[in-house]
Amino acid sequence: MTFRELADRVLSGIPLSDDDVATVAHATGTDVDDLCAQALRVKEHVFANRVSLCSIINAKSGRCSEDCRFCAQSSHHATQSPHYPFVGAKRILEAAQAMKAAGASRFSVVTSGKGLSDADFDELLDTVRGIRALGLAADASVGILAPERFAALKRAGLSGYHHNLETARSFFPAICTTHDYDEDVQTVRDAMAAGLYVCSGGLFGMGESWAQRAELARTLAELGVPSVPVNFLHPIPGTPLATRPVLSPEEAAKIVALLRLMLPDRHIRICGGRPTVFGEDRMRVLRCGASGLMIGDYLTVKGNAVAADLADLQAMGLEAENR
Repeated sequence: MTFRELADRVLSGIPLSDDDVATVAHATGTDVDDLCAQALRVKEHVFANRVSLCSIINAKSGRCSEDCRFCAQSSHHATQSPHYPFVGAKRILEAAQAMKAAGASRFSVVTSGKGLSDADFDELLDTVRGIRALGLAADASVGILAPERFAALKRAGLSGYHHNLETARSFFPAICTTHDYDEDVQTVRDAMAAGLYVCSGGLFGMGESWAQRAELARTLAELGVPSVPVNFLHPIPGTPLATRPVLSPEEAAKIVALLRLMLPDRHIRICGGRPTVFGEDRMRVLRCGASGLMIGDYLTVKGNAVAADLADLQAMGLEAENR
């Protein structure tokens, strides 16, 4: 079966089989170009020439209780990641205003740790109201929350919630041992039940198999999340994954294409690791089926220059959308 035929099946509503996933995994050379072209065709069928832009602020950094093997902010690892408490509404709103001016339509407050104290949560509620007042969609990623906290955030005007599953259930014990996968899945379900726009995806290049990449995609499909953040491992000195090789651009492109074919109507949003993997070929991911980008800096790593990303989007004839 050709990749065109595979894309036609996807567009007719037939999901990828395990054999189809293996075909994607084994693609090389010009076959990868064909795969990406067909994934782009599926993206354009659903999203036309639109691309969703979002941005974040690392509003509370370091000293996380969880032992995720990739994370610079875990208190279990000896890294050079900055440590600071919740920065407060004033600084967050200044950053939100700057990213709105740069073209972002969504702005997320991200904090390290499994959750927030009552005092920090109250300030987050005020911050969400301020972001909404700027005319941005206010998002947050502040760990594992109880349903009543989701309800409070929704009342304050929160638009979206970001909570990655990080990887497949079958691979998760090799990545994190301090909480159970079901806690993350339940958090996604609770955010969906609260009526929030939920972003949930993963980090690729940690040693997971292609079958596990497909396993994660199927879990996200079952959960019904509308937006799937895609991160590529940027190995951080001091973490257990410090010596993992960086994904090749070809393999990363195949991952994006696979996710587009498995999740044809979801935003595939490229976030952390894009400069590490793709370098100066900043927009390759948008030729492989992605429909969203995080612009600006990441949590502990610098991102591409925003002006360069925006110029590339304009040159490609892409339009930013407000979702």
